[in-house]
Amino acid sequence: MKNIGYAIVGTGYFGAELGRIMNTQEGARIVAVLDPENGETVAKELKCDCETDLDTLCARADVDAVIVATPNYLHKDPVLTAARHKKHVFCEKPIALSYADCDEMVRACQESGVVFMAGHVMNFFRGVRHAKQLIAEGKIGKLLYCHSARNGWEEPQPSISWKKLRSKSGGHLYHHIHEVDCIQFLMGHATEVTMTGGNVAHQGERFGDEDDMLFLLMEFGNNTYAVVEYGSAFHYPEHYVLIQGTKGYIRLDMCNAGMTVKTVDGPEEHFLLHENQAEDDQRTYIYHSTEMDGAIQYGRPGKKPPLWLHGIMKNEMKFFNGIMHGDPVTDEFRPLLTGEAARAAIATADAATRSLREDRKVKVSEIIGSSL
Repeated sequence: MKNIGYAIVGTGYFGAELGRIMNTQEGARIVAVLDPENGETVAKELKCDCETDLDTLCARADVDAVIVATPNYLHKDPVLTAARHKKHVFCEKPIALSYADCDEMVRACQESGVVFMAGHVMNFFRGVRHAKQLIAEGKIGKLLYCHSARNGWEEPQPSISWKKLRSKSGGHLYHHIHEVDCIQFLMGHATEVTMTGGNVAHQGERFGDEDDMLFLLMEFGNNTYAVVEYGSAFHYPEHYVLIQGTKGYIRLDMCNAGMTVKTVDGPEEHFLLHENQAEDDQRTYIYHSTEMDGAIQYGRPGKKPPLWLHGIMKNEMKFFNGIMHGDPVTDEFRPLLTGEAARAAIATADAATRSLREDRKVKVSEIIGSSL
């Protein structure tokens, strides 16, 4: 099997772990990294080169694909540079903080004929894959409604993370785009959205400027709906996706990790959320410990992700490496490999942001049309 050479741009908490994982995959090796703060340390660990110039990194003959794991607001330039050098791209979520930037990135990769995979890791949850299968089999009938919550209470941190600044992370809605993407993965693209909320309890110099309480209503144009709650102003923490159908429901619970399925004519059934019981148990423990803060588990360079997160990251990197080696792509996953699913999630997020600012229902087509 031919070795695929990977480069990593951004080797913090996530990027370094993606590199460690990719180096364990068959026919894969990290050949270079770029990060002004952690690059040299991670390069020594991964036994690869440390580059300091993005063009030089992407121009290397031994680089076939670039993994972009910088903070959210720094995704665009590495993706465009990789595409210009005709390198395949994996980019962490959200791929950008506006539909216009997403569209530019998707088009650049399309024009260069390269894969552009978004790091929407919920697609690789065992529970999400199982739910998708049960829905396709008609287990809970026709989908009617999804309800997701991802919230908690945030105390002041030792310093203000970039994740709490809208200009750098996009705030809860963009940084936690997973739930919007997952719901659209299950139900299709939203057509109209309404969002309300604001910063209700975290103003001041000890905090960032993101809204800490958001309520998003998504409409799909066929009498199906979804509601998503985000924020760090909730003392009773919740993190789940509830899928309602005409014949029953599926609940994916991230706080008390597990999956529940109930139909009108059957008993309640329980399944794993992650790959094994140990991963589910560890996630449950973390969510009920002091490691969580305002629905975020803060990572830092040098810290290893927990078992459950490592597991889904491994699934993701195995999938991407398989695609690089020519594995077939199903229609279901094709939008994940072109940036289209990620672009659609940001279109919904942009429409929600406009709804909040203008106090009205917004058609997603307004966002898509305004970028043309």
